[in-house]
Amino acid sequence: MAPVYSVLKRLLVGRPLSSAEQEHQRLAKTIALAVFSSDAISSTAYATEEILHVLVPLAGLAALDDLIPISMVVVTLLAIVVFSYRQTIFAYPNGGGSYIVSRENLGETPALVAGASLLVDYTLTVAVSVSAGVAAITSAVKPMADHRVELGLVLVVLVTVGNLRGIKEAGQIFAVPTYIYMGILGLLIVWGLWQSFTGGLDRLPVDQVQLDHFTKAGTLMTGVTLFALMRAFSSGAVALTGIEAISNAVPAFKRPEARNAATTLGWMAAILGVFFFGISLLAHRLGPTLSAHETILSTLGTAVFGRGFLYIVLQASTAAILTLAANTAFSGFPLLASIIAQDGYLPRQLATRGDRLAFSNGIVGLAGAAAILLIAFGGETTALIPLYAVGVFTSFTLSQWGMVQRHRRIREAGWRFGAIVNGIGAVATGAVLLVVLVSKFTIGAWIPAVVIPLLVLLLRGIKRHYQSVGLGLRVPTGWRPPRHRHTVVLYVEEVNQGALHAMAYGRSLAPDKLVAVSVVSDLNELSMLESEWARHSSGVPLEIIYSPAGEISRAVIGYVDQVTDSGAIGGVTVLLPELAIHHWWEELLHNQIALSLKGRLLFRPGTVVTSVPYRPRREPERDDRLANR
Repeated sequence: MAPVYSVLKRLLVGRPLSSAEQEHQRLAKTIALAVFSSDAISSTAYATEEILHVLVPLAGLAALDDLIPISMVVVTLLAIVVFSYRQTIFAYPNGGGSYIVSRENLGETPALVAGASLLVDYTLTVAVSVSAGVAAITSAVKPMADHRVELGLVLVVLVTVGNLRGIKEAGQIFAVPTYIYMGILGLLIVWGLWQSFTGGLDRLPVDQVQLDHFTKAGTLMTGVTLFALMRAFSSGAVALTGIEAISNAVPAFKRPEARNAATTLGWMAAILGVFFFGISLLAHRLGPTLSAHETILSTLGTAVFGRGFLYIVLQASTAAILTLAANTAFSGFPLLASIIAQDGYLPRQLATRGDRLAFSNGIVGLAGAAAILLIAFGGETTALIPLYAVGVFTSFTLSQWGMVQRHRRIREAGWRFGAIVNGIGAVATGAVLLVVLVSKFTIGAWIPAVVIPLLVLLLRGIKRHYQSVGLGLRVPTGWRPPRHRHTVVLYVEEVNQGALHAMAYGRSLAPDKLVAVSVVSDLNELSMLESEWARHSSGVPLEIIYSPAGEISRAVIGYVDQVTDSGAIGGVTVLLPELAIHHWWEELLHNQIALSLKGRLLFRPGTVVTSVPYRPRREPERDDRLANR
């Protein structure tokens, strides 16, 4: 079985990389833009639509009049956050983002809140991006709409495999669709606005059936209230998710890391701001009707390009970048989890790199959590969006406030200006967090508001466990381990070369006592087993347990308990002769008694379980023929 698994792993993941190759896995800015910005840039495909999902049920197509002011506020907030995060990149070039900033400047609890918020946000990033990618696919291929969840799970698996191959290779794979999306979306905005302003493209006709569907979904068309504007703004603010990914992963950039990361952050902000506002302006000019079966971007694409080649490129690249936007989370989550694990708040396995120098355990864990969300929410983007912004704006706020405290503590050149910038960022993102919690609490924002504190408690519990284990294993001054009496129990299924080989190994351990034990379910077997053992065992006693029901594991464990209780024995080693056959499929032809015993004895206190493998000769028939000549 192991060779088959190894071959499959090599085919999917690739050859192992040595630690010396880690430097070559660093990313150039053009590749890093695709890896770490795809989440933020891809939000242009659905952020405008999410604003309309809030406003259209209340005001119909009149909601388009509020689209431009809300988009301008979002773009302003984007500029503030990005300018603040540039300072974070230069102050903390080793990465870690909000978690490290909070840990160094605000203390343990704020750091854990920031870390938990980012872990939740990264998980939601995968679920939201994939579900939005599926929506782009089903807008063009409507019969697939009934298989949203299954399609989403397939996309998660594909992105997971890509990331298990390593961050550089994943970036090279995912860069092409990201740049195609930026090109086709830029063409859509420029060509669409040009046609609109020059009179070559009129406003779209109202789809009254779809409009009635959404307006009746609300209570009444009572107009847009301040509360509704707050909810719409918080929906549009999902465009800011993913901005922190670059500051979390500064060490992944080529040297000089901080300067390259800051430059990439600037590129990403410019692209995101222009595209988000451009789509909102184009929607305001053309007046598309919100549809339950087609995305706003698909509707705009049809109006500008028709249903020809450019439309297909638009939809395909949109689905691709929305799916690959999950790649931002697959790059950021494992790195952040490794940093938190190194501090002892997450399982240490998350701090270990895999064969391809990626944090494989974190990648697989993120994929599993995102898959659960997709299943639980039916792959619906709109159902997931209310959960989305709480974590990211919590981490934004803590990061910026932590930078304010750092400026005040270190007082480097220009610290007052830096403190003002980060202070404005903290106030702005804190206000948005409050808006999100108030406006969306009852429709889903309560979930991360509950999950994040629970996750903080879990992180603290993991830390306490490691501290407790560390104290329990600490060696006091002058401590010496007591001498243990050592008993070896050899399990014998039948008298053969494997059992005798294991007996010889048991003798080599020089135990205080060596005893063999066997379990029979038929009394006729007993005398034959005794005589065979007497001929080959060289004096090692054999205890035979009669078990009519054939409960071998229970009988052997009971005997080990009896041996342990019979005297002051410091330790028991159980030897299990284990057949090592030549082909993996031959395992199906043999019982797995040794494996079963091993599993049940493994966690028994004071017990060491040792497999003693033996391999039968390949051609016993040929050996017999040679012996008879």
